[in-house]
Amino acid sequence: MLRYALRRLGQAAIVLWTAYTVTFVLLFLLPTDPVETMLGARGDSAALPPEQMAQLRAAYGFDKPALVQYVTRGWAALHGDFGNSMATGAPADGEVLTALPYTLTLASAALSLAILLGFSLALGITYTRSRLLKGLLSALPPLSVSAPTFWLGLVLIQLFSFKLGWLPAFGDDGWQSVVLPAVTLAIPVSAGTAQVLAQSLHDQWSSPFIDVARAKGASRGRLLFKHALRNSVSPALAVIGMSVGGVLAGSVVTETIFSRNGIGRLTQQAVTLQDIPVVQAVVVFAAVVFVGANLLVDLLQMALDPRVRTAQVRVGT
Repeated sequence: MLRYALRRLGQAAIVLWTAYTVTFVLLFLLPTDPVETMLGARGDSAALPPEQMAQLRAAYGFDKPALVQYVTRGWAALHGDFGNSMATGAPADGEVLTALPYTLTLASAALSLAILLGFSLALGITYTRSRLLKGLLSALPPLSVSAPTFWLGLVLIQLFSFKLGWLPAFGDDGWQSVVLPAVTLAIPVSAGTAQVLAQSLHDQWSSPFIDVARAKGASRGRLLFKHALRNSVSPALAVIGMSVGGVLAGSVVTETIFSRNGIGRLTQQAVTLQDIPVVQAVVVFAAVVFVGANLLVDLLQMALDPRVRTAQVRVGT
């Protein structure tokens, strides 16, 4: 177990280093000057003489060779210092921490709703004996996965905000403003979870131990919840862990559509302004969340399924 934990920590370090490196390379390959882009977005780039532009580049370290910047910024980032935002002058990590509570609220609501919807749908598909209902329920996940996030968000706004007037369309004031963006993010995640869990339940439903339990007089509900579900939940947990990254990526579109503050909107603004310190801070933070979520899922899988625990211990030896 110790070897397995150390191996996973090593993999996490590689993921974080790769995320930082890829972000750095992509940002510095852009054929633009970040200082000119930032000032152009403010509308005052023409007012600055070349000498002041050079001073700004020197202040942010952009006058140094790319390799020197990579090493210097990487070493500082290793200590939690990503530099100051080019747009506001505030520390980049502070910008992320300020936007974090809004995104955590939205992501937590979306993931909770996705788990509830996905598990309910998969259990309904497995439990029902009606072929018509089973077919209808089985058709929902592919339809949900194929719906673009921005289109789904606009449809929900049009229906529940403009036509019915039940929920606010924009802003982040109160729990009502969380409902529509959370549903927008939850539907694609719940669809993937439902597909994997339903298939896993179907495979378990034809297993010999289910036949033995059925022969002993176990009810259909007991067979499903007591026997089949526990052995089927591991793949669904893996999908949920992988979906954390999708939720963070989807928050860029969702928070923009619903005019919410958060990591997604901060990312959109930072990319537009080519605010390199903030972009790198956001990417590394997202990588930390993704790695942590998958590590948590691994631990849950090992706790719930002894087969996974045995396999992981063997791998670590």
